[in-house]
Amino acid sequence: MQGFLLVNPSSGAGESDEIAGAARARGLTVHLLREGDDPAELAAEADAGPLGVAGGDGSLSAVAAVAARRGLPFVCVPAGTRNHFARDLGLDRDDPVAALAAFDGGSERRVDLAFAGERPFLNNVSLGLYASLVHQREQHRRRREALARLRAFAALTTHRSIPLRVDGRPVDVDVLLVANNAYDLDLLTLGERERLDEGLLHVYGVGGLLPSRRWEEQGSSLTVDGPGRLPAAVDGEPDVLETPVEFRIEPGALRVLVPRD
Repeated sequence: MQGFLLVNPSSGAGESDEIAGAARARGLTVHLLREGDDPAELAAEADAGPLGVAGGDGSLSAVAAVAARRGLPFVCVPAGTRNHFARDLGLDRDDPVAALAAFDGGSERRVDLAFAGERPFLNNVSLGLYASLVHQREQHRRRREALARLRAFAALTTHRSIPLRVDGRPVDVDVLLVANNAYDLDLLTLGERERLDEGLLHVYGVGGLLPSRRWEEQGSSLTVDGPGRLPAAVDGEPDVLETPVEFRIEPGALRVLVPRD
């Protein structure tokens, strides 16, 4: 079977060896990511054929963008902690090995790919409070869980809104979420997406618990401006974005293969 699979050993619950072995047994070329590896460069140099990633949401977007640029199919193997993209594709997140069947005559779906500047994302980009928590989580990821939780609560009580402008309009929010297609957004929960091919960015602003301080809008592009460099969470991973940030969506840019069953 022709195909190239990148496996992120640091994602999920330590299933990388099992996934890599099952992929090699199917005839795939497998590369286990090491420190210093650039997934996008590895995908760009791979032979023509389906490009796949076994990892969490933060591991997928760079390779997905390469697959879109090269016109190659993309395979998602859910091997991370939350695997929101795999969930919204309808994959079984508890059985990452089963997702490898997509390489062998899988069904193709066209889904949207979004960008924050030149940074691709499959799920969403968050600015504000949640982004701050993600950055603190990264800084203290080797600390005990209880200590990390206390730090998170401390951040909740000391966080101050970042002055932002969306398409030139000032917004007063604690969290600004730019999503690739619409989410089922509850009070403090980011739910599922019914569609991955709507071709629209959805922007959610949350300024507290009052409904009057929550709003939503949509469009194919938007500009977010703010004070210089903004801490961000891109598909759940910490990043820093230079403002102004130009968000855009490329409808149907990504060919995704999923198992036929």
